[in-house]
Amino acid sequence: MGRRIVIDPVTRLEGHGRIEILLDERGEVSRAWFLTPELRGFESFCVGRQAEEMPNITNRICGICPEAHHMASVRALDAMWGAPCLPAAERIRRLIYNAFFVADHATHFYCFAGPDLIVGPDAPKTERNILGVIRALGREAGQGIIACRARNHRLIKMLGGRGIHLCAGLPGGWSVPVTAELAAEARQVADENREFALATLDLFLRLIRDDGSCRELFAPGGADPPTHYLGTVDDSGAPDVYQGEVRVVDPDGLVTTTFAPADYAAHIAEHAEPWTYMKFPYLRRFGWRGFRTGADSGIYQSTPLARLNVADRMGTPRAQAAFQRLYEAYGCWQNGPGGRNRPIHHRMATHWARLVEMLAAAERMGELARHPDLCDPLVRQAVAPRAGEGIGVVEAPRGTLIHHYACDDDGLITQVNLIVGTTHNNAAIGISVAEAARGLIHGGTVTDGILNRIEMAFRLYDPCCACATHAVGKTPFEILVRSSADGAILDRVVRS
Repeated sequence: MGRRIVIDPVTRLEGHGRIEILLDERGEVSRAWFLTPELRGFESFCVGRQAEEMPNITNRICGICPEAHHMASVRALDAMWGAPCLPAAERIRRLIYNAFFVADHATHFYCFAGPDLIVGPDAPKTERNILGVIRALGREAGQGIIACRARNHRLIKMLGGRGIHLCAGLPGGWSVPVTAELAAEARQVADENREFALATLDLFLRLIRDDGSCRELFAPGGADPPTHYLGTVDDSGAPDVYQGEVRVVDPDGLVTTTFAPADYAAHIAEHAEPWTYMKFPYLRRFGWRGFRTGADSGIYQSTPLARLNVADRMGTPRAQAAFQRLYEAYGCWQNGPGGRNRPIHHRMATHWARLVEMLAAAERMGELARHPDLCDPLVRQAVAPRAGEGIGVVEAPRGTLIHHYACDDDGLITQVNLIVGTTHNNAAIGISVAEAARGLIHGGTVTDGILNRIEMAFRLYDPCCACATHAVGKTPFEILVRSSADGAILDRVVRS
């Protein structure tokens, strides 16, 4: 009889999830999957609320990325009530959002991924945490990590009206303008962020890619199962985390489609499985064909690496140099169709791509903080509620974030649909977990280090399961009661 291994809970993520692995009689992996057992219900209990409350309700979905939900939500209100954001307010939104990207990417790299990449995947559990990272890098580096988070969160609080769950977003604008003093602070924060990002990239290249216990995971040889990639780009083909068109490329790098965010439903559909609360988005033109990859599969990824895979260039000079170095390292620089980069299919390179994005966000902050009209006082406009639909799309650190609302004549919400980055990546996460399990477990031998390496295949996506489960009563589930003696099924309860 086979054996069942459960990693529950999966660690160093937002929300709750578990990994289940089934071994056959020979001790080899027959099946492995990731599932989400939690339910939040935001899509249901927001119905009936006043639409203008949505930016301050949905940012409670998550304590890691409330800025992403706040920004997608307020952009959905802009669209629903026909109120294009005022230029001065958009600069503030973008400044906040890039500060958030720096802080969030730094948090994932040092606090969630760092214990594996810096301390080592086989280190004792007691060392695989942020304290172990600081002990490995030294006190000064630890102070730099803490200072990065502190300065960016302070700036977000001052610009956004409240710490953690900011509250300043308004349809078509922002609550308050930027003062001269705050603009000066933003310039300093941006400069410090840029130096921090450059130092972090250097640390990654020296201590992780070129040395250390994980260097083989970043080697160019071999590749993971290829998928399509999805991300938002501006008119020049550079990644844009705030707005732009959504681009999809195939495993060879050919652009298969580009669409306006408002048209997402014509291109993306969602599949449900009975064993998890998280859905599985897929590309409509290819359809849902199960958990397999390739050019004819509808499975895609929406990660920092995916955003770079769909892009032609980066929009800032230092990030462009880092972008080119990344693609040259994997032999993908400008050797794809039409002279575009060929996509990188090495999942672990997502960590490297995340740091390129962090540098780009820091440089964007510097541009915004020095804009001559940053302190323009015209940031608010009168907006009248009306019946309609609105779609707000931004790039959250872990993937494309879609907020889709409808409201009635009284401005009350009648329908909500949310698709978050982790949901976009759900199928790819399951495939990565299964691939890692099959590559690491043989003959039934399972160690703590092996289980942690399987978690690393999940963790590289920077998943947020709290963000990814919203709807009430729509996803079926199954409960199996098993004998503790031999694992035989004693009872089965199904909700369809």
